[in-house]
Amino acid sequence: MTHLPYKIGTLLYAFNPADEVLLMQRAKAPNLGLWSPPGGKLEQATGESPHHCAQREAHEELGIHLPLEEFRLVGLISEQGYENQAHWLMFLFEITTRLDRVPPNHREGVFGFFSKPEIDGLPIPRTDREKIWPWFWRHRAGFFAAHCESSLHDADVWHLLQSTPTRSPS
Repeated sequence: MTHLPYKIGTLLYAFNPADEVLLMQRAKAPNLGLWSPPGGKLEQATGESPHHCAQREAHEELGIHLPLEEFRLVGLISEQGYENQAHWLMFLFEITTRLDRVPPNHREGVFGFFSKPEIDGLPIPRTDREKIWPWFWRHRAGFFAAHCESSLHDADVWHLLQSTPTRSPS
């Protein structure tokens, strides 16, 4: 077991009226140059909750003020040894309010809306492509929890620990 720092963060899945998802091309590590949902690190020293972190990040990065009820927890991902730099615990939130504009550029990166098929052609983090995006789409109106044993040289080992997929209309 590698002793690394543990980082806790949120990812925000925001959509426009056309059901395109907002992504940020990261200007900083981790994931420099790659497209991923906006979000950021939880302020552990102040006891910030994951929901409050999501709310704060939406304000800081997207310039929007939303009540906590607008953040729906869709998933929880733990990554052990990501890039051999840190362990991560990530809370994935869907913002239920539809955004009507692309946020202005930010020191963290630039934004764009993308359809589900367009995401496949973007440079995105490997773990997102392998598991996180497929699980997000499958559980968008449900919930999932997963754990990843990351590896720099071998395939990552994923465990889906809890799964309540989106129900199909009957």
